[in-house]
Amino acid sequence: MAAGGYTGRILRVQLGEGNFKVEKLPPEWIRDYIGGDGFAAKLLYEEVPARCDPLSSHNKLIMSTGPITGTLWPMSGRTVFVSKAAQTGIWGESHVGGFIGPELKYAGYDMLVIEGQSDKPVYILIEDSNLQILDAGKFWGMKTHEVTAAIKREHCDPDIQIAAVGPAGERKVRFSSLIINNARAAGRTGMGAVLGAKNVKAIAIRGHGAVEVNDHEAFTKLAKAAHMRVRTNPQAQEMGKWGTWILTAVKQEIGELPTYNHRTGVFPGWEKLSGDYIRPRYTISDRACFGCSLGCKKMNYVREGPFAGTLGEGPEYEGLMAFGSNLGIADYPTTLKANQICNEYGMDTISAGATIGFAFEAFENGLITTKDTGGLQLEWGDSQTVIELLEMMGKREGFGDILAEGSRAAAKRLGRGTEQYAIHVKGLEVSGQDGRTHRSIALGHATGARGADHLRSLVVVDQLGYEKVARERWGADKLPEIIDPYTEKYKATAVVESENAYCIRDTLIVCWYSVSWPPIFWMKDFADMLPLATGEKSLGDVKNLTRIAERQVTLKRLFNTREGITRADDNLPRRFTHDPMPEGPGKGQTVDLEPMLDDYYRLRGWDLETGLPTEQKIRSLSLEWTKKYAPSH
Repeated sequence: MAAGGYTGRILRVQLGEGNFKVEKLPPEWIRDYIGGDGFAAKLLYEEVPARCDPLSSHNKLIMSTGPITGTLWPMSGRTVFVSKAAQTGIWGESHVGGFIGPELKYAGYDMLVIEGQSDKPVYILIEDSNLQILDAGKFWGMKTHEVTAAIKREHCDPDIQIAAVGPAGERKVRFSSLIINNARAAGRTGMGAVLGAKNVKAIAIRGHGAVEVNDHEAFTKLAKAAHMRVRTNPQAQEMGKWGTWILTAVKQEIGELPTYNHRTGVFPGWEKLSGDYIRPRYTISDRACFGCSLGCKKMNYVREGPFAGTLGEGPEYEGLMAFGSNLGIADYPTTLKANQICNEYGMDTISAGATIGFAFEAFENGLITTKDTGGLQLEWGDSQTVIELLEMMGKREGFGDILAEGSRAAAKRLGRGTEQYAIHVKGLEVSGQDGRTHRSIALGHATGARGADHLRSLVVVDQLGYEKVARERWGADKLPEIIDPYTEKYKATAVVESENAYCIRDTLIVCWYSVSWPPIFWMKDFADMLPLATGEKSLGDVKNLTRIAERQVTLKRLFNTREGITRADDNLPRRFTHDPMPEGPGKGQTVDLEPMLDDYYRLRGWDLETGLPTEQKIRSLSLEWTKKYAPSH
């Protein structure tokens, strides 16, 4: 019998053979990895060969849940997709909310592993024990909302949960995403391209089972109290009203709102991208993911102007930044339309917007011309050009075919010094933060396993002045430096401990909001809850949870190590380390990365010179088994 919170089963889809295989979840995985991207990291490291092409049949796409996915615990509706990343060629993961994670659990599976490659377009149907690989020829070429509606009609079930590949994934756009039920995106690192390369158009899941926890009465009591903590938190209440748009004003105030391809952190038109402006003019309803007490999703409608009739969720803060301030556009309807196009084609909004920003700045400086763009004039603030470029990227047409590779690859192809305007780390474009005004995110971007990551180690406590929380987590002796966003001191401590907590968050799996910001739940809360959910007493020890987190962070690093990643790759765009912030509260600031890297490696037990995990650290975390899968030279 499976431990509480788990189905105890892994479902494999073997595309080459055209069949399914159900395996037992190894019980030791629960003790050592808990779930979510912990399970996925173990499987990916063992089964995907080093240095393989991410778009080849050797790569695998993993969908993984955690022990509280689909339970009463707040924000427990998330799931993670993991693969060798199509965009970067290293570790790839993308988390998504909605309802598809719980649906997989209700169908009777903790993990879905898609392997091999189909010789024709197909979609995967999972309905409890009814497992089918079905022809998708008539769906190929459809946008994500079209194929989602078509599959629901095909099976006469409006509640079936669908992860769809759009035209961008079919054409292997490197930053193509998976779109879940039209609006939720497993956006980053190119999961859509991985699935598209396998000729899979969609994954359709319907379950009629339940998730049984170990101690139902005690778990339910704790979960109800946890929901109340969310509902009564002032910051959570504000997030529920304004969504992530609340961050626009915050970022502008502290001078960290990426503007003109991260050239500055202050945007004159920020007010038209703020929640105060957007909600009364465009929002028509509020929405929430499974089990959420916060409800940050907003449905919006444009009534007039060039994009009149545009209806859709979002965009989140990152989309507002990517298609707004970072491109010099002070117009919410443009960002909603751009977000809609990305969802329909299946493209990551952050990378799409940042790659356009790269092109705009290179064009501004004469490094690319209309000869490259097919006659397009690329100018800051030009909404129509942004929309046109997104369509071209999704279709891989003209100049869009170059941009569809992402900013790093596009710059390499174009040359001529354009590389300086590709704002990325390890091939993943930088999100809506700036290390010049927030030193801990500089370190987080540099060391992130998937590249410039704002979700695995972003420290909010330091930047927003949560002094009481900082004192409780890291000690009064580290104040005030640890919450000073302009100093490198103690930032590695904040990043490592946050990364550890977020790692456990991503094994459960619960949402970023309520753990990262607002800072409601932390490691002690997870330790109190996990034994009630699973029955595994060792998961009730914070020290053991920390060790599990360290194991997973180091395992992801070992995955990247065999792909050639070293300390030299833990870097930042020159813009952040050499170009002083030109204005705002952080005027004159740059990032001194190397001392923070030294501190981070010391705390992680990684070699200071190479950035690789030491033999002692590998043994201490029981990761000796990884040597069996190291590449032969």
